[in-house]
Amino acid sequence: MKTFLSSVIAAGIGAFLALTPAAQADDLDKIKQSGELRVAMSGVFAPFSFVDDKNEVVGFDVDISNELAKRLGVKPVIITTAFDGIIAGLRAGKFDTVIGSMSITPEREKAVDFAGPYYRGGRGVFVAEASPIKTLEELQTKTLGIILGETSDKWAREKGGWTIRTYKGIPELLLELRAGRVDGIATDDIPVLIAIKNGNEKVRQLDTPELQGSDNVGIAIRKNNPELKAALDKALDDMKADGTYEKISMKWVGRDIR
Repeated sequence: MKTFLSSVIAAGIGAFLALTPAAQADDLDKIKQSGELRVAMSGVFAPFSFVDDKNEVVGFDVDISNELAKRLGVKPVIITTAFDGIIAGLRAGKFDTVIGSMSITPEREKAVDFAGPYYRGGRGVFVAEASPIKTLEELQTKTLGIILGETSDKWAREKGGWTIRTYKGIPELLLELRAGRVDGIATDDIPVLIAIKNGNEKVRQLDTPELQGSDNVGIAIRKNNPELKAALDKALDDMKADGTYEKISMKWVGRDIR
């Protein structure tokens, strides 16, 4: 009887362990077996990810993804999806990782794990070049455009005082600002600063020192995948050490943003 009960107990423990996340196969194994690294990004966030005149998704995030997949020995598969549902899509298994300019925040770390950071950026508030608005306080009684799900979205709602309109990406934000349908926009600063530098947009940045500190931007993966995290971190470190990262960064941003 004791031997029988011991066997039953052992079998029960084994079944329990098999159902726990720690006992599940790491996503790195699944990626290696499939031969593909499925990477999600918005596709509307130039110069990080956007659709070019050949109808192909290109940008900093795309090149980083391609290089990481190469170093893992698999093929990259780029998937574009709305940013506000991207974490839910990752958790549901629609893709393996998000390399989509996602800032690492305590709230997001409750839902997913992060490799990296793979670059550092900041946030900014912008108005049209001809706008009479000079300060953030003046803008607070006006209409502000933000990208749904971004860290700027959370900041704008917590600060309050303005009418908020939400959009899916930078192109829409700039279009609405150009058309005068919003008085200002709040978003990651690098894409807008590059557009200003290239002469494509007649906008200016308000003085918001509280927003201009560095945001750590990470590679989101599902929870309980230490082997995948370690493999991505190693590949990223190797890219930085051998000059590949700097080359990609200079190509798309014009400076090293590690």
